[in-house]
Amino acid sequence: MIQFQRDVPLRSHNSFGVAATALRYAHVRTEDELSEWCVRHGSEAPLLLGGGSNVLLTRDPVAPVFDLEPRGIQVIRDDGDTVLLEAMAGEPWHGLVQWTLAQGLCGLENLSLIPGRVGAAPVQNIGAYGVEMASRCESVAAIDLHTGEPVQFGAAECNFGYRESRFKHALREHGHDRYAITRVRFRLSRRFQPHLDYGDIKTELQARRISAPSAQDVARAVIAIRERKLPDPAVIGNAGSFFKNPVVPNVIADALSERFPGMPRFAVAGASHQSKLAAGWLIDRAGWKGRRLREDSAAAVHAQHALVLVNHGGASGADILELANAIADDVARQFGVALEVEPRIV
Repeated sequence: MIQFQRDVPLRSHNSFGVAATALRYAHVRTEDELSEWCVRHGSEAPLLLGGGSNVLLTRDPVAPVFDLEPRGIQVIRDDGDTVLLEAMAGEPWHGLVQWTLAQGLCGLENLSLIPGRVGAAPVQNIGAYGVEMASRCESVAAIDLHTGEPVQFGAAECNFGYRESRFKHALREHGHDRYAITRVRFRLSRRFQPHLDYGDIKTELQARRISAPSAQDVARAVIAIRERKLPDPAVIGNAGSFFKNPVVPNVIADALSERFPGMPRFAVAGASHQSKLAAGWLIDRAGWKGRRLREDSAAAVHAQHALVLVNHGGASGADILELANAIADDVARQFGVALEVEPRIV
């Protein structure tokens, strides 16, 4: 049976380090106890906080807050070159990546050092340096929070897109979590096929004088780049990239390219009429890098990475959201491009 704690401070349970209080907070240890709770309380959807690495708390959550704890990694099937792996939702994502590399398994190395847990990865369809989790995902198991019934979705049924999934869509549709992801299966390979399309990785490997990189080499390069570019949440509160890279019609991208020669733009797979723009470039060009709304505000844009909003200590979630809205309004005014927030806003 799930045991609740009352009035639990959440500052240490979210990577932004903002203050909020859970009226009811529980560690969920097994899928069965989560299922049993949902059967009895299906009309009261919990807030699945997990590692709190992709959420901005702007108020005290009214819903019960659940931390899904189950951990474990196991090989389901080994076909020699291909391995089917299952990881529980409570596993730290970077720990999973390191475990796979230690076993000689390839496919997740570009996703090294992404904060959070395995259970959150499919919701956001996490991605970095040319690789998305969706390309390695075999299936997702979850509990339907309305009924308590276990459900399973093949990768195609997850409706993965750019920082998008059926789980995120259900969250928007219902206004709360519909599914609690409990385990994820990945199809990985012992044959390394490097994805080095991003210039940062190529540059890092060249600096290390590595011409024929292994999966471990790529992982170490990604870790070095992320440590150099992104602030550590343990040192300064943040949730990584705060805005998605906007996808716009080519006519808009062409007009902006004429105004701003050299503006980064990228092709969109399966959509030849659209281009993806770099949100960080737009924010930087708009003059927001390193800025705050007010001198005494602890909410700011990171000085080294315009896509990252930070809490220098004492900022509320509302302060950070106010800054984000001001940035989005200014980018829309200057470039005619709408920015979409990545983290979940509570």
